[in-house]
Amino acid sequence: MRIKEVLKEKKYTQQMLAYKMNVSLSAIKQMVSADSLTTSTLEKIASALDVPMWQLFASPDEVAKELSGDKCPYCGNPLRIKIEKGE
Repeated sequence: MRIKEVLKEKKYTQQMLAYKMNVSLSAIKQMVSADSLTTSTLEKIASALDVPMWQLFASPDEVAKELSGDKCPYCGNPLRIKIEKGE
């Protein structure tokens, strides 16, 4: 799991994550160092970090590749972007 790396990428501290999840800092430290976590806990962490859960497992290169393409990183469908000029 890449929780520590995602925290760095987002410029969050473990204390900030604890606050967003409404848990203690010691609970976050246990989560970050755990070998495995429940899906429910991973969903809460991903939500607090504002990332899809798959980013907690993907390498930074995989994340960059997914986010730079013309596909939705969640479902993989092509994105259709329409830009309209304002008056």
